[in-house]
Formats: sequence, structure tokens, C-alpha cells
Amino acid sequence: MTDRTAVVLLTRDLRVHDHPALATACAAFDRVVPLYVLDPALAGLSPNRTRFLHQSLADLRDALRERGGDLVIRRGDPVAETIKLAREVNAEGVGLSADVSRYARRREERLRAECERHRLFLRLFPGLTIVDPGALRPAGGDHYRVFSPYFRSWQGAAWREELAAPKRVALPDGLDPGPLPAPPDGASPDAAPGGESHARRRLTRWLPTLDRYDDIHDDMAGDETSRLSPYLRFGCVSPLAVANRAGSREGPFVRQLCWRDFYYQVTAGFPDISTVAYRRGATEQWRDDPEALAAWAEGRTGMPIVDAGMRQLRAEGWMHNRARLITAGHLTKTLRLDWRPGVKVFSRWLLDGDVANNSGNWQWVAGTGNDSRPYRGFNPVRQAERYDPVGAYVRRWVPELASVQGKAVHQPWRLPPEVRRTLDYPAPLEVPGADPVWLR
Repeated sequence: MTDRTAVVLLTRDLRVHDHPALATACAAFDRVVPLYVLDPALAGLSPNRTRFLHQSLADLRDALRERGGDLVIRRGDPVAETIKLAREVNAEGVGLSADVSRYARRREERLRAECERHRLFLRLFPGLTIVDPGALRPAGGDHYRVFSPYFRSWQGAAWREELAAPKRVALPDGLDPGPLPAPPDGASPDAAPGGESHARRRLTRWLPTLDRYDDIHDDMAGDETSRLSPYLRFGCVSPLAVANRAGSREGPFVRQLCWRDFYYQVTAGFPDISTVAYRRGATEQWRDDPEALAAWAEGRTGMPIVDAGMRQLRAEGWMHNRARLITAGHLTKTLRLDWRPGVKVFSRWLLDGDVANNSGNWQWVAGTGNDSRPYRGFNPVRQAERYDPVGAYVRRWVPELASVQGKAVHQPWRLPPEVRRTLDYPAPLEVPGADPVWLR
């Protein structure tokens, strides 16, 4: 009897634990080919994410080899390479984890058409979210536009069963797995390493702090958030597995995981989320000021809490969530610059940068997205004094101000002139026609 074979095309699901496509294929077929195609269309978007990806692929190969299999690496168009490999190993079909970005959906459509042409089946699996993007729908709509009713519906939804890692993965005989790509240097010197093994260790180390999450997650200097977002973005850890270990659906941490699902279902319904205002009738009167945009991106706006966040981003490829809100709010509400360049800057540096969450959160801050209070503003001084009360976060990332003690570090323009002259730090950017009250 001939062995039955399937190909599992991996994209953003780089793990062996709780992997529906891989687990199902291993249970149903004699031979399973886990495939990752290095897509030139996605190369060069972010050196940080490229390094994280390549590290994750190496880690995944180790995990598959421990189970008797391997990670097959190919280069080129993912649809063409998948079909080519499926025909080479005489596969019956292809498994794929569903995704929501425009690029991912076009890739899926092309793959489906090619599978039909070559008489292969294509089966889509969940895995990037806890609740599938299309599973919850409001009356009269294809997706939820406001978070609170979505959260209520999400809390009552049935979750799929978490799946164990396959005990054995068997490749077809004689298949060349191909070489792993060498991880590039990346752009951020202190970026976290990629891979499922790192994700699982990080989750285990962080879980003991979960009962204090509501008290610590906004402490910018304390740095006690989970930092799981890059691993969730690349599927190095399953969001369902994280939620199950986090316990109650009522808890504040699980609520943050729900926000992630929320933006995935928004993006599924509105794939232009990175470039087009989501909210109907949103007013967009942005200034054109390339110098101010560059100063913001490089962390030299003269607003310490903003500059600290942007410098953390460059150093680590990650930024504290409160700093993300403050820096994005400063760009759009204080400097009055377009949110779209902000999306691109974050996308270049963030290890966790993806279409749904990066763009959805930017639009929320800019007042063009899913927000019942679109004209909300973020006073950076007030935010700094609340979430970095003694200035430790600012002094860590803005060493020019290390000598300024206490919360005075948040408003260096108020220091005595003789002290101010000793600091190699710029005055706040001026915005024509603006009079921010916190600068008085």
C-alpha cells in the first residue's frame, strides 16, 4: 500500500505545539512535509523580523528533527514552490493556517486555484487567533467595529481544543530539506531571539507574575509585561495555549489577547487597514513636515517620554505598550502628522509588527479607526508622570537627561536656564499654530 502524503505550508505558525494543520496532517497521513518558502516579496521589509524569522526556522527544524522529521526550506513564490514540492512527493493535498492580510488572502486564493488545477485538496486551519476571525458576527454586519460588544461575544464563544505536539513526523524518503537561511545581523542590537523554545521559556518565566498583571503592565520602567507579542506574531507560541495558561477569560491579560483577535477580524473585513481610514467620515488634516517626522522616528523630539519610547524601539525592536500609545499620540495629535508613516516606521522596527495589530492600534490612536472617542488625546507629560513617575524609563533610554532627578526629567524645558544649557538635549518641536498646555 502506498504511503499517503500531505504538505503543510507554514507561514506565521512556526511551532510544533498546538499546531492544528501539522497535528491533523500527522494524524491523517503517513508522510508529512512541513514546508517554509522564503518569499522574496516579503524580504527586506524589516531586518529585525527577518532575523527573528530565521532564528525561528532554525528552532523549528530542531523540534521537527527531534520527532523524526525536518523542516523543508525552499525559496521563491510560495504557491509555485508548494505545488512543485507536492507533485515531487506525490502529495494528496496541502494544509495551511488561515491569515487575514490582503497579501495572505491573495496567496491563499492563488494556492487554492493551483491546487484545483493540479487535483490537490487545500484545507485551511485555525491557529493565528483564539477565535477565528469570521466566527463572531454582529447582527447586520460581517465583523464587529467596536471592541466592547466583541469582547462580550468573544468571552462566550466556544474555543477549539488545544492540541499536543505530534510525537512523530515522517518525511518521504530521499527528500532534500534544503539549507536554512543564515540569520542576518538585524537592526536592533538588543532584539529578543526567535523560536518556539524561547517563547515557551518566556511564558513559563512570566506566568508567576500574572496575578499582578493589572498593577504592573503599565509600569514602563518595571518592564514586567510578558513580551510574548513577537512570538505570537510569528506563531512561535499559540495564542490559545497562552490564554489557557492565563486562566480566566475575565482577566486583564486575556482581555489583551482578545484585542489581538479583535483586530484580526477587523482586518479580515477591512483589508485596507494599513492605508485607508477605517472610520467613516474621519477627518484627516495632517501636516507635511518631513523634518518633524524624522525627529520623531529617531527619538529627538525634545519630549523625553516620546524619545525614550522611540529609542527603545530602535534598540530592542520592541516597545512598551504604553510607550506605543504615547509615541503614536504625539505624532498624530501633537505634531499633527499622518498616521500612515507612523505605521511604516513601527513596521520596519517591530519584531511583532503585523498588518492587523500595528495598523489597527495606529488608527485607534489617530482617531480614524475602531474608537468611540476618536478625538481622544494623549498628554505626554501627564502620561509620563503617571506611568514613569520617577523618570527611570526616560533616564534609561535618554542618557542625556540622566543627571535630572525625579519627575523633572519629563519637562526639561522648565529647568533653570543654567542647568538647561548643560544638557545636550533639544527643545520640544514647534508646531505652527499649536499651543500645547504642558509646555507652558
